[in-house]
Amino acid sequence: MQPSVRIIDTEILSDNWYILKKIHYEVLEKNGTWKKQQREAYDRGNGATILLYNQEHKTVILTRQFRLPSFINGNETGMLIETCAGLLDQDNPEDCIKRETEEETGYKVSNVKKVFEAYMSPGSVTEILYFFVASYTKDMKVSDGGGVAEEQENIEVLELPFSKALAMMETGEIKDGKTIMLLQYAALNRLIS
Repeated sequence: MQPSVRIIDTEILSDNWYILKKIHYEVLEKNGTWKKQQREAYDRGNGATILLYNQEHKTVILTRQFRLPSFINGNETGMLIETCAGLLDQDNPEDCIKRETEEETGYKVSNVKKVFEAYMSPGSVTEILYFFVASYTKDMKVSDGGGVAEEQENIEVLELPFSKALAMMETGEIKDGKTIMLLQYAALNRLIS
């Protein structure tokens, strides 16, 4: 089968924090002709995210932190409530999410379950995000969490009733896409009943 896309040229527009590329390419149209196009794509690497849940207490662990893009797009405080997440940084998704869970939330989890993966903003960002869930108990808490100082992380750990977290989606207190997806997954699959 003939490829329907041919990359002609790639320009690096920025290689500061992550990589912003301008891609020149051709797309094979239905009539058999090739049409030239160009788009920009932001490559920040792939990541993983996790929802920690406690069936007995009917709670979830979420985080709150400042997110500059949300601030410049109208979020008054820039603070977002989210599931724990991080970039893979050369790790496989499972090792990454275990590391990020301990760094951000202070919980050391060993049994995580991958539930799906998704492109989060495929019109402009290359990232695939791997979604996990894991149960937690109080005895798994090994530190206060809060992130890594060298990475300028200042993360607040939140333990919320699952019912409250679901309600916070409706009120707009939770607006983060990955968090909404994992909370809905937990509700649909009755992880907390």
